[in-house]
Amino acid sequence: MSVQVDLKAGGREKSPLLEMITVAAPVVATMTSYTAMQFVDALMVGKLGPDPVYIAAQGNGMVWSYVPVAGMMGLLTVVNTFVSQNLGAGKAERGPQYAWAALWMSLASWLVIMLPFAAVIGLAFSVFHTDAELVRLETQYARIMIVGSIATVAARSVAQFFYGMHKPAIVMVAAVLANVFNLFLNAILLFGATPPSKTGNAFVDGFYEINAAIAATLGIPAMGVTGAALGTVIATCVEFILPMALFLSPKYARLYGTRKGWRPSTAHLRDIVKIGWPGAMMFINEIVCWAYLMSVLVGHFGKEANSAGWIALRYMHIAFMPAIGLSIAVTAQVGKCMGMGRPDLAANRAWLGLALNMTYMCGCGVLMVVYREEAIGLFVDDSATPETRARLISIGSQIMIAAAIFQVFDALGITFIGALRGAGDTIWPGVATLVLAWGFLFGAGTYMVYAHPELGSLGPWIAAAAYIILLGLAVTGRFLTGKWKHIKLVKPDGPGTPSVLDASAAPAEPGHVRGLTMQEAASGALGAAGTVDGLVEGPGRSE
Repeated sequence: MSVQVDLKAGGREKSPLLEMITVAAPVVATMTSYTAMQFVDALMVGKLGPDPVYIAAQGNGMVWSYVPVAGMMGLLTVVNTFVSQNLGAGKAERGPQYAWAALWMSLASWLVIMLPFAAVIGLAFSVFHTDAELVRLETQYARIMIVGSIATVAARSVAQFFYGMHKPAIVMVAAVLANVFNLFLNAILLFGATPPSKTGNAFVDGFYEINAAIAATLGIPAMGVTGAALGTVIATCVEFILPMALFLSPKYARLYGTRKGWRPSTAHLRDIVKIGWPGAMMFINEIVCWAYLMSVLVGHFGKEANSAGWIALRYMHIAFMPAIGLSIAVTAQVGKCMGMGRPDLAANRAWLGLALNMTYMCGCGVLMVVYREEAIGLFVDDSATPETRARLISIGSQIMIAAAIFQVFDALGITFIGALRGAGDTIWPGVATLVLAWGFLFGAGTYMVYAHPELGSLGPWIAAAAYIILLGLAVTGRFLTGKWKHIKLVKPDGPGTPSVLDASAAPAEPGHVRGLTMQEAASGALGAAGTVDGLVEGPGRSE
């Protein structure tokens, strides 16, 4: 059985731009939602007081809490590949079995990897940093996030199912609602019955006062950085419960048998591991390198440099997360065109995606330069001393200028990694990411700290800029070679047998992590792309 999807609908060719936006919009909204959650967390944590230790602790705790989670994020992206391939072959009822397998794997990894990691994370921070208060706060934040990570990976497991079913709007709605919960929970748990200092904005000040009244009524004390972690974990539970409820709903149980196949299946677990392990290793590689750069190398220059770095990175997230959403659309378009045997159209879609991403990210770069001081100052509490404020703005502004310079290369890397992924060329970019990340984020970053200490925390950021620039040029060069045009993801049909995805050609590939909620990881580009032809039957044959 083979399903051919034409680029035409109703006898008229769809606009490539409209088709790309249709695919990208829900994923862009979801990723922007994740970015907003982290942005709001950092912004509220900055209101705890003039000491920059709070933002530094939240940033360091967040990035290291994702180290034990990153592998599962990379592994789980292949769930939507199996789901979408079975959907395309008219065997949608086989998809839920992979979602259940992912949920069991999430539970196992939480027990075996994440909880032990939570127990030792404090020791790691005590080695990285000498500031006792910073170590205490970042340890508290990280431990709560890691213990609550079962909700994070479980939410991604179910999300991959809906991406594979081509229903990303369900995940988007859950993410937006989770952000709303996170906003109110943060205000209540961080500050308790005492709102932060006045901002001069009637709406913002009123928001804090209302939540302070709620906290006073419920007797909830101010928890500071710990409250930010608890608020995020509870919001993530909301993000999991809503899609899971729909997954188990009578409608989905009737249409796809989602309540069946809940028992652990060795065959389905093996399928996920067989195809997903390269992506898992790539996710771990990049998140560890970025965590090292941010908390160890940048943190080497003190909590002010560490805090300023995290503030600047929040704005970078705003720039590159929607760009990654657009790269998912490029993956979808390239995958569809390659399935039709039209690499020429695939190349056109890739260049269209690059034009959109270049326009967007260059615009972000200009704003980073023009409004860099105001942007950094937004995170500095009003009670901070003039000296502290000036230093944070000075350091953060330098980083914002560096980020503005590499925006154009970031657009190249993000777009063409998505295009290569759509064609099935994922191993080469993955190896390039691994080599360059360790060579520059880790190696060159360490060199800059000790060989050029006069540059301060800007030194590691120069190494990070070199990494992004070289990665962008490398994947662009790979795309221009055209080797991706000859990759065949789908084997020819056998007699009476559905096509089978050539799994060895398409392991998951992470794109950019940069210390995030693996927000980009959650997108699962291969499944979201919806391969147009073929089937990964897997263990379903024997059932």
